[in-house]
Amino acid sequence: MRRTTEMAKARKAAKKARDLSGDLRQAIADSGRTHYAIGKAAGVAPEVIDRFVSGERDIRLATASKLASALRLKLKSESPESGEEG
Repeated sequence: MRRTTEMAKARKAAKKARDLSGDLRQAIADSGRTHYAIGKAAGVAPEVIDRFVSGERDIRLATASKLASALRLKLKSESPESGEEG
């Protein structure tokens, strides 16, 4: 049972990560700025942004934080709801 709960939590965390990626990709697209301009403001190579937006590569949390800051967004952590299983 414990392993099943851990697997369910891992799947939920992976889904949240995809949601974060999707939200960040959308924010980049909606910004109206070039990947070069966003990268320059964030200190991230435009090629990294290109590969992330195209879905070719994922990015690290630190990079997501830099991009969010350049886009004037906040990354927010949500604590898991108590007593939730599966």
